[in-house]
Amino acid sequence: MTVNLKDAAVASATGGPQPRGRRSRRPPWEEPPTPLGLFGKGVVLVLLVAAVLVPLWAVLVTSLASRETIDAAGGMVMVPREVDPSAYVTIFNGGQITRAVGISTLVTVLGTTLSLTLTVLAAYGLTRPGSVAHRGLLFFFLLTFLIFPGLVPSYLVVTGLGLKDSIWSLILPSAISVFNLVVIRAFFMGVPGELLDSARIDGAGEFRILTRIMLPLSKAVIAVVGLFYAVGYWNAYFNSVLYIDDNDKFPIQRVLQSYILAGQSPNVSGASVSLPGVTAYPPTLAVKMAVVVVTVVPAVIVYPFVQRHFTKGVITGAVKG
Repeated sequence: MTVNLKDAAVASATGGPQPRGRRSRRPPWEEPPTPLGLFGKGVVLVLLVAAVLVPLWAVLVTSLASRETIDAAGGMVMVPREVDPSAYVTIFNGGQITRAVGISTLVTVLGTTLSLTLTVLAAYGLTRPGSVAHRGLLFFFLLTFLIFPGLVPSYLVVTGLGLKDSIWSLILPSAISVFNLVVIRAFFMGVPGELLDSARIDGAGEFRILTRIMLPLSKAVIAVVGLFYAVGYWNAYFNSVLYIDDNDKFPIQRVLQSYILAGQSPNVSGASVSLPGVTAYPPTLAVKMAVVVVTVVPAVIVYPFVQRHFTKGVITGAVKG
């Protein structure tokens, strides 16, 4: 007599034989999708991609359109006819926009470097049970998830420290993100303690352990957190509204707000150029869209280099926490 191994396994798992003709079924979420389901997923993905790419395409094409093309389209241009780089020549021909790009770049580089340094040091210190005031400091950091000091106290602290109209007012108030701190700390806590103990036996101090062991093992999570900080500093707008009054110190996002939302016309009085195919005075809409492109391009360039670390960095740190 032959015995069906599958029926025997089911019988042993359920405590008795199963009637013939009855097959075990997998949960619905483990079933392969139907052709209709695959088609529906494809339609949804195409719509989502179109919702993201179509506005970006319109902004890019409009920034490179001539006055005649914009007038013919009655506004935003979707179909390119000719390429007119006058708007980009205008915004990079000196003036406020060029200064704003330089200030935003400086704030992003300094801010990301400072924030990563402070966050890594604080996260490593909070993973050491024997560190000074370990529990108190951890409670203090986590408390900021629930209690925020508010706008007025923050403004009084920044102005009281003499940071008004300084680029440090765009960096120091947001130097440490508690969320990023928790992510890096969770990743550090997942490193085997035996590895650290062996390093201490060999005579390594805490700083050497951090630089030679912890940082090389956590490149993924640090790259992701660094991208979060960099994008945050590049897109920072509200702090400049609060603390920056000098027009020459406006970051690019503040200039973008002035041009796009406040309805101010870009200053192109000194933009007369004599390059082939370049209009002396480009349309205002093209200049505005060119400013939008300039603010978006840095993040688009940096993201592909860090994207491969997202799953390994953030999800690993979150799960281990």
